[in-house]
Amino acid sequence: MGSFSIWHWLIVLVIVALIFGTKKLGNMGADLGKAVKGFKDGVKGEEERAAEAKQQSTIDVQAKEKDKTAP
Repeated sequence: MGSFSIWHWLIVLVIVALIFGTKKLGNMGADLGKAVKGFKDGVKGEEERAAEAKQQSTIDVQAKEKDKTAP
């Protein structure tokens, strides 16, 4: 009587799909994903975004010079 088996979870999933419909469940999942992404962006902070943008725009001059001299 401890944990549920896979069959219990499948039955619950089918009942939920019948009640809400697959389209509505898909929309709820997409909305939840957008909310999580927005939350992560908010937590990240402006300072980290600026540092990340600066790091991505940095060019390694020595690596470019090596490529030019390579045979």
